[in-house]
Amino acid sequence: MSNPRVASRYAKSLLDLAIEKGQLEPVYADMLYLQRLTKESRDFLNLLRSPVVKADAKNRVLQQITQGKVSELTAAFINLMVNKTRESVLPEIITAFISQYRVHKGIQIVKLTTAVPVSSAVKNAILEQVKKSVDGKTVELQEVVDPKIIGGFILQAGDKLIDASISYDLLNVSRQFENNDFIYRVK
Repeated sequence: MSNPRVASRYAKSLLDLAIEKGQLEPVYADMLYLQRLTKESRDFLNLLRSPVVKADAKNRVLQQITQGKVSELTAAFINLMVNKTRESVLPEIITAFISQYRVHKGIQIVKLTTAVPVSSAVKNAILEQVKKSVDGKTVELQEVVDPKIIGGFILQAGDKLIDASISYDLLNVSRQFENNDFIYRVK
């Protein structure tokens, strides 16, 4: 069950505590690791959301999974989540933390969707152009390969979207044919 308000509050608390303790970067790295874990392991998600598994068993399993891979602050936070029966919201908290971290650091996410992987020279050229349009923010590029766009690219930065894909052009052409006034319509 998704609860963005609870996730946002816990993420903000963890962010503030990490800043206060001077451990923001290690906690951010831990959150990236945990996010990767939640995306790759369905069993991990099922464990977090299972009402059948008791809290002490969840704590033991989570300690074994994260031992030596996360900081003490993150481990204590996960333990707190289990003790407060909020472990099912942990994936949303992780996402909210990463988002709040990026806002705190002034990082702009730019999503580049292409039909095939692009070279590093093309990526760097796109990043340079995007950096000119964002005011003093750090730019982080997320690459997505989607063969459905056929060719070209889709670039999304915040609320701005540039769709220069072949699939978009084909869609526009098909719309023009639907509204073609030059074809006589028989009624």
